[in-house]
Amino acid sequence: MLTLRSIEPQSIPKISEVDLLVIGGGTAGAIAGIAGGREGLNTLVVEQLGFLGGTQTGALVTPMMPNQIDREPLNGGIDMEINRRLNAIHESGVWKDGNQGWFNPETLKHTLEQMVLESGAKLLYYTMFEDAVIEDGAVAGAVVLNKAGRGFISAKRTIDASGDGDVASRAGVMVERGDPETGRNQPFSVRFHLGNVDLKRFAEYLRSLGKHDVMDTAEGSDVMLIHTAMVWGKGWTLEPVFRKAVSDGVLQEHDGDYFQVFTMAGRPGELAFNCPRIRENVDGTNPDHLTLAQIRGREIIQRYVAFCRRYLPGCEQAYLVMSAPMVGVRESRRIQGEYYLTTDEVLGGAKFTDAILRNCYPLDVHRDPQDKRNGVIKLPPGEYHEVPYRCLVPVGVEGLLVAGRCFSASFEAQSSVRIQSNCRAMGEAAAVASAMSLRSGISLRRVDGVELRAELKRRGARL
Repeated sequence: MLTLRSIEPQSIPKISEVDLLVIGGGTAGAIAGIAGGREGLNTLVVEQLGFLGGTQTGALVTPMMPNQIDREPLNGGIDMEINRRLNAIHESGVWKDGNQGWFNPETLKHTLEQMVLESGAKLLYYTMFEDAVIEDGAVAGAVVLNKAGRGFISAKRTIDASGDGDVASRAGVMVERGDPETGRNQPFSVRFHLGNVDLKRFAEYLRSLGKHDVMDTAEGSDVMLIHTAMVWGKGWTLEPVFRKAVSDGVLQEHDGDYFQVFTMAGRPGELAFNCPRIRENVDGTNPDHLTLAQIRGREIIQRYVAFCRRYLPGCEQAYLVMSAPMVGVRESRRIQGEYYLTTDEVLGGAKFTDAILRNCYPLDVHRDPQDKRNGVIKLPPGEYHEVPYRCLVPVGVEGLLVAGRCFSASFEAQSSVRIQSNCRAMGEAAAVASAMSLRSGISLRRVDGVELRAELKRRGARL
């Protein structure tokens, strides 16, 4: 019998019937769509916006955070294929530490879309997930909502790539939220781009301050690589400039809690800002909080633009190119999965026979400035940990996998694994596992993780 948590299924028209339904076309979901199509599955990716990429493209999260040892990336597969495609056309570059992803978000939108369609998968934009459809204890599809009304999509397997565990939560899967000590989520970011910047003058200014992170060009790009930041009390050379701006009334004190700026491959004359950071009302599943973040973010961005024009050489004639149309959410729900990855396992370099990815990115919790636990905790040099397939398998429901930042882990462990290359690897693993499940006629829970690991290695994963 088909049941919904809140809607009578008989009143909703079936609009599609697929092998694999991917809810969310973001960092994990776009790659799940590509992998599902390549596996020969009738695959549909449902996305609420009009483009793919999620936080990478909608929240303007560039560049990718590093996940490599001795310049060798820990993830391969589709993740590496995307980076190489962008590098080949100079729309991404390679950082000095070997980070492959330093990309133009507009080009990534198009590249992901091309790869999904080339795989044979289908896209449905401007469509919201509304509810999970349950049949005999298994997710059998979803009810979605768009301009045409409500519709039921029947699916043999479903991947929750919503980022917030929306499908899993609606299907009754137990979830955790936030820091167990404080109950608070990590801050939001509302990022933006500044255009008409004289990058050469800006780089010379940073060099004149002494401490800088400037390369004439990034490998594979013709754009100068610039990175700088400012956090009160951390020794950044821009701190006196920020203090002057606060004294002059251009900035407010909290505007200096977190400031970070990068250049981007493929976008000469632009700077990308990883700020402002929003610390209050940061539940990514609360639409009121998301609304307030967009409003406050745009207000703070106006102050940052004025600051750059007045105090940073090379930015005198700069203008606001865009503010992110999507709030950057670092974490919200985390599902209860068949395996729960712990903080000790991340820092201890735990390995698993059913591993689907490798990671060496540090614990990175953006806590309040006064929190004594604030800061980045790195793994030992040359060490990495793995994430098992079981972290994607929710307890209590069949027919469903999760992929992305809502996987099963502790609050701090999630802060290490949530970066883009790992979310991409989860999306690929979830789609390949779905194909194995359908070909063998077994549940997703019974997919042999050791065999899945071997399949992923045959597809280029570094495991």
